[in-house]
Amino acid sequence: MSDIVITADDLSKSYLVGRQHAQRERYTALRDVVAREARNFARKTVDFMRGRQIVQGDEVEQFWALQDVSFEVKRGEVLGIIGRNGAGKSTLLKILSRITEPDRGRAILRGRVASLLEVGTGFHPELTARENVFLNGAILGMRRAEIKSKFDEIVAFAEVDRFLDTPVKRYSSGMYVRLAFAVAAHLEPEILIVDEVLAVGDAEFQKKCLGKINEVSRREGRTVLFVSHNMSAIRELCSRALFIKGGTVAYEGQTLQTIEQYLLGAVAAHGIWRRDSGALPPSRKRAIIEQISVCNKDERASNRFGANESIFVRLDIRCFDRIPSTQVAVRVTNSEGVPIFTTTSSDNLESLEPLPRGRHSFRFRIPGAFLGAGRYFLIACVAMPCVESFDEVVDEISFDIIEDLNHATRFHDDRKGVVTPLLEWDHVCDARGQ
Repeated sequence: MSDIVITADDLSKSYLVGRQHAQRERYTALRDVVAREARNFARKTVDFMRGRQIVQGDEVEQFWALQDVSFEVKRGEVLGIIGRNGAGKSTLLKILSRITEPDRGRAILRGRVASLLEVGTGFHPELTARENVFLNGAILGMRRAEIKSKFDEIVAFAEVDRFLDTPVKRYSSGMYVRLAFAVAAHLEPEILIVDEVLAVGDAEFQKKCLGKINEVSRREGRTVLFVSHNMSAIRELCSRALFIKGGTVAYEGQTLQTIEQYLLGAVAAHGIWRRDSGALPPSRKRAIIEQISVCNKDERASNRFGANESIFVRLDIRCFDRIPSTQVAVRVTNSEGVPIFTTTSSDNLESLEPLPRGRHSFRFRIPGAFLGAGRYFLIACVAMPCVESFDEVVDEISFDIIEDLNHATRFHDDRKGVVTPLLEWDHVCDARGQ
């Protein structure tokens, strides 16, 4: 009997994407609107008559979410799948879970498959937790006696015994995930597919889930596909990893080497990251991050610094509308993806000032001897706290701290956690630069 339980052979999947015309103006005459809508109606009518997907927009283009993805997974192996948002990871898992059909290629899975792709997948909201457990077991092909023998373990793991006979539509997202993972892990599928849903749970439950994944793979010999942006979890659980970039396999190999390729492959050179003008977020975004710069004291962009050298991080933000209260935040992680510290433009949410429409520059300083030698990555976001996140830039820019034998770190002691130092922030507004 072959040890290969998953075979992906040249998997490819495309979608039709609608876009507004590049020359469309904010204000147009009525005759232009009528003519445009008439053209769109004619195009949609033709698509409907030919049985094609109907897509909104002035222009339609084909977007390949996956192209020629091939790999194999052995029995009992935990394969990590990493990549930036939009790289095609979820599309790949949906194809393997038989939710989506590929346009080209084929996938062969030998054994029962349990998928945990997003909150609520596989649950009927009107049914109770008890009923959904038996429904999922039946879908996996298990007999009622088998499900009953595992029922108490599932309830104890999910910690939802008080709400067993409550419809799951009344569950919080955290309760949903606890129950869904407990069902998927205990109903004995040969293949377990887990997407980034564990991020919804609390820290204690995440630790519990990672331990269970480790147990089902090493002790019970089940195969796990694990997608996560948490490089620490990938490094701990997976012996091998797949790095997907732009819908293709950019690298496949041992976990540490794959993580290194992922962290290095999409990082801006020379200490500057600029948003591609052709990749601006949709117009509904109220604010975006246009540029991130890492500079020395002379304001020259760089990605290499001495141990005792101050580092200045600048973020150029563009607001498309007046925003009542906005906060800019930056998280610094090490080369393993472990968060080192987070700093924000304001430590008091009640004192946030409104930002007018236009361009804004935020800058803060990381003092010398604050970080130890190594490579660090930036995650930046702009948001209205507790209300809306406008834009986020993840792992697009990094910098190196060069080792110095005379260097003594004053603040950072390499603990694996997140601290929030009170760093100095500056804010410059150019409301004219719209």
